[in-house]
Amino acid sequence: MKKTSSYIYSTIGISLVLFLLGAIGWMVLNGRALSREFKSNIELQVIMHDQTRDEKARQLETILKKQPFVQEVEYISKEKAMENYIREKDEDFMASGLLDFNPLYISINLKLQPEYINPDSLSRVTAFIQQSNIVREVVYDKKLVSKLDSNLRKIGIVLAVIAVILFAAAIVIIDNTVRLAMFSNRLLIKTMQMVGATRWFIAKPFNKRAVLTGFLSGVVAVLGLLILKYSVENQIPEMRVLNDTASLIALMAGIIALGVLISLISTHRSVFKYLKLKIDDLY
Repeated sequence: MKKTSSYIYSTIGISLVLFLLGAIGWMVLNGRALSREFKSNIELQVIMHDQTRDEKARQLETILKKQPFVQEVEYISKEKAMENYIREKDEDFMASGLLDFNPLYISINLKLQPEYINPDSLSRVTAFIQQSNIVREVVYDKKLVSKLDSNLRKIGIVLAVIAVILFAAAIVIIDNTVRLAMFSNRLLIKTMQMVGATRWFIAKPFNKRAVLTGFLSGVVAVLGLLILKYSVENQIPEMRVLNDTASLIALMAGIIALGVLISLISTHRSVFKYLKLKIDDLY
């Protein structure tokens, strides 16, 4: 009964540590997804010269669509630009008689792939687009891009440091938890050795139990992580946009694998440790 309860406590302890590690991992994944979401919403406006013909602008649009850095392309004709202006400003300077022509330019709005939203990449993209003699200028919020890139990098470093520290702590805590659980089996291990059992024969049943304990602990941690995920998403529905199913599955598989691996290694070490001790040292 005592041994059974020690395994139960060990499973619970390992589950809690794996859950904490999984929660941090989930935060890191959300941070990456949130970074991509922010970057995906930044637009570049490619403004044409005033006398640019529509067919020339359309040719540039076709070229830009084929570029690897482009995610979305929106063509804005002079007429569409006027419609957008009237809708946003609630003012029609042509209808009011202030002007008798449309002074707005043809433009192409670009949304880039998130990995290109940083000052260096945007400089290269801008230089590439401005090679066209119909492009008047390329406009984007340089200050916003610079601050976003800098802040996201800092947040990423902080989360990575926390994750590494927690990973190291998780290994130590799980190792100690398993070793404490194995302490109650020290006399059994030594008795089996004294009756002639080989080391690997003695270690085999404990290793099997370790794999099962680690697996169950990982599953419990994963279930806890899923409950946390759905609870947070119910409170903050916008978080569902950040879902990366493949990465989440990889994280959950990693949690289970980590639980099994550390539990197995710690158990195996403990068995061989007690086999090396003298009987008097077991008390």
